[in-house]
Amino acid sequence: MDIKVIAFDADDTLWVNEPYFQETEQKFCTLMEAYLPPHELSQELLKIEIANLGIYGYGIKGYILSMIEAALKISGNTLPMDAINKIVDFGKELLHQPIELLDDVKEVLQALKGHYRLVVATKGDLLDQERKLKKSGLSHFFHHIEIMSEKGESDYRKLLRHLDIAPGEFLMIGNSLKSDVLPVINIGGQAIHVPFHTTWAHEHVEIKPEHAAFKQVAHLTEVLALLLETP
Repeated sequence: MDIKVIAFDADDTLWVNEPYFQETEQKFCTLMEAYLPPHELSQELLKIEIANLGIYGYGIKGYILSMIEAALKISGNTLPMDAINKIVDFGKELLHQPIELLDDVKEVLQALKGHYRLVVATKGDLLDQERKLKKSGLSHFFHHIEIMSEKGESDYRKLLRHLDIAPGEFLMIGNSLKSDVLPVINIGGQAIHVPFHTTWAHEHVEIKPEHAAFKQVAHLTEVLALLLETP
């Protein structure tokens, strides 16, 4: 593999993220249980989240606004003000969750740093992702940080132009087939999928690419055997 740059997704690749959102969604469903069953509340919230992505983008702030919108819609605009305040508090709690690194992340980054340019390529709210990266203690491993509004083919092409590399010299490592693998493969790059035990419904796809540039590993440490020469 003629790789010069390895990009890592952040949320649920370097540190825990989706489980915190799921805990918040459970609190939301408990708050709104007088209106609808939990599964219907979750479905309504997801619909509104997806509809709002083009306005708010990804991240906690947009999620808070989507929860408020969903609550007002579900309640027929009768939700008491104290309930709206609780939803805002749910969001603030989410913003202050600790950064929990996934197993062996530091060891993998340390092993790769001397051999490749390492970058972060993640999507989400700029301030929130910068905060998480700073709190993670991982910033010094990375040559470049790219916080993207979306992870489509055009977004990756823009990143490659900035890095001044050809698609075949770029490897993306992440937990999402939809965001971290398929668009990279489609533009001629390479990708390694590291599944996380839970995935946001909007990121879920069933089909795995059958392509020489795609690999899947069970644990992040397995990428070292693929990327480092052994005596």
